[in-house]
Parts: sequence; structure tokens; C-alpha cells
Amino acid sequence: MNWKFWRAKPNFKTHGFGGPGKRAAKAVTGLVLAYLGACAFLAWWWDDEPPLFDVRQNAALQSKAKDQAIVIGATTTATLIRLAETLLEKRGGYLSNDLFPPGLWMDNVPNWEFGVLVQIRDAARAYRIDFARSQSQSKEDADLQLAEGQFFFDNSSWIFPSTEGEYRQGIRHVNAYLRRLADPAEPGAQFYARADNLQQWLQGVETRLGSLAQRLSASVGKRQLNIDLAGDAAAVQATDAPGEQEYKTPWLEIDDVFYQARGQTWALLHLLRAIEHDFGDVLDNKNARVSVQQIIRDLEPTQDTLWSPVVLNGSGMGFLANHSLVMASHISRVNAAIIDLRSLLAQG
Repeated sequence: MNWKFWRAKPNFKTHGFGGPGKRAAKAVTGLVLAYLGACAFLAWWWDDEPPLFDVRQNAALQSKAKDQAIVIGATTTATLIRLAETLLEKRGGYLSNDLFPPGLWMDNVPNWEFGVLVQIRDAARAYRIDFARSQSQSKEDADLQLAEGQFFFDNSSWIFPSTEGEYRQGIRHVNAYLRRLADPAEPGAQFYARADNLQQWLQGVETRLGSLAQRLSASVGKRQLNIDLAGDAAAVQATDAPGEQEYKTPWLEIDDVFYQARGQTWALLHLLRAIEHDFGDVLDNKNARVSVQQIIRDLEPTQDTLWSPVVLNGSGMGFLANHSLVMASHISRVNAAIIDLRSLLAQG
């Protein structure tokens, strides 16, 4: 027997263990690693909250582009348009309906987007119901009626139709209203800066902030007595509820609630700055301008840079910080100030 045959070194190329197959495997591995690296870079690049902008400068630029004067209501309307445009045009575009990486893997920015969208929807509804109508029997503005419906479209629809397409239509309708608002030949488009209109919008803001503060505070869990029927001896509810309950945000949802709060306060900060300008005479008449300015100042810390790579959830008096409780503290202060402002505006 020829023992050299058995001692011979195997030829893997001949037997299919190397050569083109091995090179193909390396190429596929390299492509996968390159794809994952690109996704990681894009996720880092897109994970960015847009900066604050000057609402008056924004209104001036939009009015200049349309060759129109800045009339009452133009600053708030231009701010609403800019908020909606930011959702679609910020770094990475609109991410809430992404079906592929890296957008599929991201949750901070999509939750921030939803927070902004909540304030856009509330403002669009306030325009249709209050700001653009003189009396309860007044006709609704056609563009604002359509815009509200577009902004209330499903925020996660990818196609047929896409969320971006619906929101862009809403922006076009608000733009059409803004053009008519500044046109003397279009008296049907109006913005009524009145104390009662402002109160109605602030009531909605108060409700949103109260809910946010409760959800943020539940990051560490708390026991709460049932006060649903407090203050009204004749009040009833559909079904019985426990007299005491414990509320605690699930661990995986803590950062979601935090970034939704960041988004809502970012949008609200701009809207209040615009409201201060358009409702200036009303606020001065009620001696309430300083109250709005203080609310704006209390909102500004909610947009401070988060230096931690994650949203920390330490106990209330523990060693680590609790970012949710810090945010809840700012929002609760703003909410209390808005309640006082509404009371001030209601006074004769």
C-alpha cells in the first residue's frame, strides 16, 4: 500500500472547502458588517433633537417669502407650520413609521416626535374651534378643518397613504390659511386674539401637562388614593374602583415617557413664545404677560442637554439621579402656573 497517499495534505480547494466559496463567505460577512456599521452610524447621527428656533424670526421669514405683512396670528400660525415641518425635515426625517434599520431600532426620537405631534394636534384643533372663529355659531375655516384631519392621521403609517404625505397636506392647508390671513381681500380668514380663546387652549395644555407629570412621577412607583369623585357629593362613576392603587411605569417604558415629555415641552415652549406675541394686548390688559414669560422660563430647563447616555431612574432620594422626576418637577411647576394664568384671564 502506498502510505504517501494517506499522509498527503488534503487539497481543500479540490474538495470544495476553500477557493471561491470561502471568498464569497468573506465577502458576505464583510457586507453584513459594513451594513451594521452604517446603521450604527446613522442611528447615532439621527438620534438628535432639533434645536430651538426664534418664533418671530421664523414668522418674518415666512411672511417675507410670501411677500406678506405680519398680522395678528401670523406668528403662532407660522410656528405651527415650522413645528410640523421639523417633524418631517429634521436630521433623519420622520422616523416613527420606519420599517427598516436603523429607524426600526430607535425609540427615543420617535417618542420625541409623538410628543411634538400631540401639541401640533391640540393646536390645530384650537385653531379650528377657537382661534379662527368669532362666535360659537361661526363657520369653521375650510383649510383649518382639513388640516386638523391630516394631523390626526395615523402617525405610524408607512405607505398607502404615508404619514409624511398626510402631514405635508396638513402643512399646505395651514399655509393656505396663513396666506389668506394676511390678505385684506380675504376677510373670511381671521385670527381672534381673545382671552376666552386663549383660556380654552390653555385648558387643554393643562390637561396634557398634568397627565405627563403623573406618568413621569410613576417612574419610581407610588401609591395613590382614589380622588376621582372628590369635591362633589353627588358625583358617580360607571364602575367601582379601588380606594388605593399603585402606579409604576414599566422599566422599558421609562425612557419612552421621558422623550415624549421632551417633545411636548419643546413644541409648547415655541407655541407659548408665539402666543405671547400674538396675544400681547390681551395679556397686557390682564397684566398677565409676566406670567406667560415665567411659564416660558420654567419650560426652558426641560430642554437642557441630557449628558447621561441613558435615562437614569434612581430612587427619589437615592445615590443616582432620576431624570423622570426632574422633568416631572419642571412640568408640575409649569402646570400650576398655567392654572393661575387661566384664573387671571377669566377675571374681568
